[in-house]
Amino acid sequence: MAATGELIRLINYVDDITTTLRRIQASLYGMDAEERKRLAESLRSADERLRELLAEVEK
Repeated sequence: MAATGELIRLINYVDDITTTLRRIQASLYGMDAEERKRLAESLRSADERLRELLAEVEK
């Protein structure tokens, strides 16, 4: 089965997200506790959205 251009573009978005997460992880060492707390709040929000999307994709 051939992948459509749309599927390839969406997979590239996921690859970009993965790369961004690696960059965030590498930046943790220079952050203080308050910055980490704020980042964690943002990540939790993204996690919720990701779980919702994954459930939708797996239907």
